[in-house]
Amino acid sequence: MNLLLAVALLGCLGGCSAGNLAPAPDHAGDSADADADAALIQARPYEYKEPAGYDPQRPTPLVLLLHGYKTSGAVQKAYFGLGALADSAGVLLAYPDGTADSKGFLFWNATDACCDSDHLGIDDVAYLRAVLRDLRRRYNIDRQRVFVIGHSNGGFMGYRLACELSDELAAVVSMAGATWADPGRCHPSSPVSILQIHGDADETVHYGGGAPSPPLLAPYPSARETAAQWMRYDGCPGPLTDTGTRLDLVSNLPDGHTRVERAAGCAGAAVELWTIAGGVHIPPLLPTFAATLYDFLMAHPKQ
Repeated sequence: MNLLLAVALLGCLGGCSAGNLAPAPDHAGDSADADADAALIQARPYEYKEPAGYDPQRPTPLVLLLHGYKTSGAVQKAYFGLGALADSAGVLLAYPDGTADSKGFLFWNATDACCDSDHLGIDDVAYLRAVLRDLRRRYNIDRQRVFVIGHSNGGFMGYRLACELSDELAAVVSMAGATWADPGRCHPSSPVSILQIHGDADETVHYGGGAPSPPLLAPYPSARETAAQWMRYDGCPGPLTDTGTRLDLVSNLPDGHTRVERAAGCAGAAVELWTIAGGVHIPPLLPTFAATLYDFLMAHPKQ
């Protein structure tokens, strides 16, 4: 399945109406911040899903889902199967949209590699920070369990958030994304748990890293180099070792196709690399995919 086909099948591109459309905050607890957040959100409203049976007396985990290039938050939610999980697991799910480029495709201004081809310079870190703060004003959010899941361009953006909003995030899952090629571009102030998921047959964002090719604009590190960088940021002495665990994430591959490797010696965070043997950029995912991601996230709250 390719991304444009997924969009066509699900019937939306550039934003869908499912879920709740969040207006700007109607109260300003932190005055200047609230006003700035309100302006960003008014210019680009976002969608979110409140879990069934939400209890305002109980801190609720939050998952921020970041879509891939050319698609939308609603399409990504459907592809990953996160909507049903939000209800069954009691998770607040936010799935905002990026900005349309000159071709009409939604993108996140993540790293230099992906995917601001028009050089618009959109400050998506500020926008997504505003989304997180807006949700904290609306809901009783568990500050130890704020997570990001991103695919492709959204995976690149997830790493940028881990670099710049590390105090606010417990863990980031990136599928087919990559961190900055230059380690000096990232300065996390606290550990963030990282899960890099990547197919070794990915034809768009290559497992082994690579030079620019549309929609990528600059060299990017391999899946293994990405994990190694985050081991250094998180203070994991390593090495990255095969746990012996084999997972099933994709429906058209043999059983046990995903190898799980984990960094040794991490304190306060975890770094894992899940390699999908034969996995492409947009594989057909099993219905259990979302729950598998959720299990990783909930096992790694902010320390």
